[in-house]
Amino acid sequence: MAFSTLLSDPSSRLLPRPNAFLNDAASKIPSRFLLPPPPSLLSYGPVFARGGRRREPAWSSLRRNAAAAFPVKAVLLDESKEEGKKVRMPKGELWSVHKFGGTCVGTSERIRNVADIVVKDGSEGKLVVVSAMSKVTDMMYDLIHRAQSRDGTYLEAVDAVFEKHRATASDLLDGDDLASFMSRLHLDINNLKAMLRAIYIAGHATESFSDFVVGHGELWSAQLLSYVIRKNGVDCKWMDTREVLIVNPSGTNQVDPDFTESEKRLDEWFARNPAQTIVATGFIASTPDNIPTTLKRDGSDFSAAIMGALLRASQVTIWTDVNGVYSADPRKVSEAVILKTLSYQEAWEMSYFGANVLHPRTIIPVMRYDIPIVIRNIFNLSAPGTMICRSSTEDAKKFESPVKGFATIDNVALVNVEGTGMAGVPGTSSAIFGAVKDVGANVIMISQASSEHSVCFAVPEKEVKAVAEALQSRFRQALDAGRLSQIAVIPNCSILATVGQKMASTPGVSATLFSALAKASINVRAIAQGCSEYNITVVVKREDCIRALKAVHSRFFLSKTTIAMGIIGPGLIGGTLLDQLRDQAAILKEDFNIDLRVMGITGSSTMLLSDTGIDLSRWRELTKEKGEVADLAKFTQHVHGNHFIPNTVLVDCTADSSVASHYYDWLCKGIHVITPNKKANSGPLDQISFSLMSAIWMAESVVLSGTLSYIFNSFVGTRAFSDVVTEAKQAGFTEPDPRDDLSGTDVARKSCARTKRLPQFDPEMAGKRKEAEDAGDVLRYVGVVDAVNQEGRVELRRYSKDHPFAQLSGSDNIIAFTTTRYKEQPLIVRGPGAGAQVTAGGIFSDILRLASYLGAPS
Repeated sequence: MAFSTLLSDPSSRLLPRPNAFLNDAASKIPSRFLLPPPPSLLSYGPVFARGGRRREPAWSSLRRNAAAAFPVKAVLLDESKEEGKKVRMPKGELWSVHKFGGTCVGTSERIRNVADIVVKDGSEGKLVVVSAMSKVTDMMYDLIHRAQSRDGTYLEAVDAVFEKHRATASDLLDGDDLASFMSRLHLDINNLKAMLRAIYIAGHATESFSDFVVGHGELWSAQLLSYVIRKNGVDCKWMDTREVLIVNPSGTNQVDPDFTESEKRLDEWFARNPAQTIVATGFIASTPDNIPTTLKRDGSDFSAAIMGALLRASQVTIWTDVNGVYSADPRKVSEAVILKTLSYQEAWEMSYFGANVLHPRTIIPVMRYDIPIVIRNIFNLSAPGTMICRSSTEDAKKFESPVKGFATIDNVALVNVEGTGMAGVPGTSSAIFGAVKDVGANVIMISQASSEHSVCFAVPEKEVKAVAEALQSRFRQALDAGRLSQIAVIPNCSILATVGQKMASTPGVSATLFSALAKASINVRAIAQGCSEYNITVVVKREDCIRALKAVHSRFFLSKTTIAMGIIGPGLIGGTLLDQLRDQAAILKEDFNIDLRVMGITGSSTMLLSDTGIDLSRWRELTKEKGEVADLAKFTQHVHGNHFIPNTVLVDCTADSSVASHYYDWLCKGIHVITPNKKANSGPLDQISFSLMSAIWMAESVVLSGTLSYIFNSFVGTRAFSDVVTEAKQAGFTEPDPRDDLSGTDVARKSCARTKRLPQFDPEMAGKRKEAEDAGDVLRYVGVVDAVNQEGRVELRRYSKDHPFAQLSGSDNIIAFTTTRYKEQPLIVRGPGAGAQVTAGGIFSDILRLASYLGAPS
């Protein structure tokens, strides 16, 4: 049969019907391009024996084969008494459907992995939908582009396609399997060259011809996978879904499946090819006139959903290269989490707004039969993935958050049609959107005030000029008459959609959403919400989109006790605190939902900042590697100004009065403060009167000085006072400047201008010690608070050896409460009071008390 005959022969049901120019082009093809049609093109529909002679299917044989392929209980047979009984394909939960995209079958090794997954699936029946190998679909479209551009290099490009599949087949197959596949591949490639030659001569390709050419990638990958599965000892057939899936073009670059006709043809196909495992081509289908077509965007996913519905399968698994559906785009929000479940409606809403879920039309077929779709990662089989299914009210109650996820659409523009003449005028909105429809623009969202004074809607930015011109033309008279005041375009916008089924039954979701946007200083340009409450959509400036996305995601997905921390003073105490946080942070997050994130560490000269939280296992090395010049104002703005973490606390581990002077401003801004800094408690009263502040100031670790206890507990025998102070400093008990410990009064501070002058006070201190010892007493440095007389003193005192104060050792503190109730026998409280571990532990305790106040379990 000549190629020109092949194009026009009605028996070649899978070939597109040509128009006149292609008939003319085909008649001019040199004889070396004239090839017989591939057998597959002639065997569509009735079963043909070799040589093209038709043979009727042996129904009794098919019945026996089908019964052998499936357990008797799973086979549904037509038991009618009509002549020519037919075997119907078994339907129901015995089937599982898998879909593998181009990345999953991109190499021979990956095809083996796919075959292994299919073989290990224990379902009674398995239908596997495959895409073309990675990049092949693009290569096929490139062939068409080159041919219709009359670029002779299309022949070399065809050879590249051939070589890719030849090399893959040679690596996967051997013997008769390899010979059979290569025979088919050679035949297909030669016919493709002939068809592309016709396109080259005509300089144009119809959509039908393009669909036919492009669909070969799926044909080859399906055959390769079926051969590999059979090598594993599994009964497997491959299906050209153009023989089964019938779709009707919808006129909007989409197609609508004809389920009735497709189910009929599926039964007919299975009668000829009964098997427990079927590998089917994705993406391709046929029109009711048997003209090849494709399922357009995300066609392989759509194929899998349609096949799942036709089979009434138990589950459709979409294998991809991500662990599941994220709560937000992980490229924009590092905190995004994998969602365990989504309802059909939630998945629909998120995918409409650009989330990497599934195309909305993919969900429709499985919704009819409540078939769950599971998104799984072929490169991480341990990840359970995300299940998309119908959620009941009971399921909704289990959701941790009323919001399931967020999605964005960039590069949109707002169009605002405004005027007092619109109010109460029927047909105004119809006229607006009729004009939009006439220019073929896609309206993404609509918002209208109840006053009907204005209608606002969003369209892709590339379409807004045509929309604005159409509206100006359509409403010229109304504009001139003043019934419409303006048709305004607001460019450079993005849409942020908040999606969740439980939003409908949870008060305050909108308040939380807009509160988060307000805290991030995001201005909302337009709002839309359907009465189903599955979706709240806002329009923001394009430059604010990522910040808005991070802000709302944090508010709903981070623990309300997520705390952004800034550590000031990473010295002995601050460094010890950071190490304690390092050791405990994971436990606190997992067991108590307290998420402590150190966003910044600053010393007097160097600071380290992070947008997501510093790795505390390496904070010292990171400070050296990535540290920058310390700037307390910039440090504070960074820790508090991220807008994405609900709470902020600055921990001042210094003894610096200049740092303490900032507390008032920090607290006014809502920044919590925790500190062991004694200078903060000893300044002017107006700087520590924080009772009216919205934030919390905690300084529990400031109260007592274990340093002085250690010094006077150790100042015994013949030891010099200066040696004891030096020892305390080396042990880490004192402040960086020991004068801060020794200066109970201003006089004491001035008398010890420099610590190196301490030895000159040794004789005086030795004399006081001797006097006390001679009298059977000990020296203790004591703070006295006289509540009756409202005065306080810090002074060196002598106590008898049987007094509780004389019983101290090391850095222990002791407090004696002498009150009306405890007058004869004071209430004694004793415990450690100095050292980096103790002080840092006190700070850590304050941090946990703050978390408890913010809502964490106490």
